[in-house]
Amino acid sequence: MPSMKHMPNPTLFLAFDFGLKRVGVAFGNSLTKTARGVAVVEADDDAARFSKIEALIREWQPEALVVGVPRNVDGTPNDLTPRCERFARQLQGRFELPCSTVDERYTSAVVESCMGGKAARDSKGKVDMGSACLILEQFFLEGR
Repeated sequence: MPSMKHMPNPTLFLAFDFGLKRVGVAFGNSLTKTARGVAVVEADDDAARFSKIEALIREWQPEALVVGVPRNVDGTPNDLTPRCERFARQLQGRFELPCSTVDERYTSAVVESCMGGKAARDSKGKVDMGSACLILEQFFLEGR
């Protein structure tokens, strides 16, 4: 068994499920390769959104960020794709942290089906956080 001195330090991550009304946020690390929902950011404009995200970054102290980017079923960009890519660039620029993107097709549908239709519609914040968890876990599965 390796001594504690030789155990690798995990990298801490915050992941984001960007939406026009809400941004789901999850926290995880590279050692356990798991994620848990930690927040839903609701804001009417970019200034308020980034102010709330800045507070989360101070609280959770991530070393890297991950943003889910939606695509159509065939992999082509949809209407939200460029907004999510821009959001990822803004995060990297504002907070000077590496920011990766992950294909997030179906994450909301998976979370909603696990929660049950009406329950999911009544708990959109939980869906957003659950989607952020899936985004981060997908990032880990891809071996990044």
